[in-house]
Amino acid sequence: MVNFTVEDQEGNRQDCEAPDDMGFNLMEILKAYEYPILATCGGMALCGTCHIEILEGKDELGEATDPELDQLENLPEYYPTSRLACQIRIGDVLEGAVLKLRGEDQ
Repeated sequence: MVNFTVEDQEGNRQDCEAPDDMGFNLMEILKAYEYPILATCGGMALCGTCHIEILEGKDELGEATDPELDQLENLPEYYPTSRLACQIRIGDVLEGAVLKLRGEDQ
């Protein structure tokens, strides 16, 4: 299991736990925790509604892919630590990370 912290749009933080051996991505886990993630493209980095900001642990996650960067750069708010949750696989790299939900409230 991987443990990380999620900060919602109101600044409330919650510790989350996810299995690292089932091939889930972060978007799927956030939806399972019932965060307001629309994810209209189904994880293909086409909609940007799973936009998050990595507050701690960015270096462990590696760089965003070109398609992910293309989508992020088209969002109204884009930060140097922005990522799309659908493009981050659940794994050891998320252990101890802190992320903030940035997608629009749904």
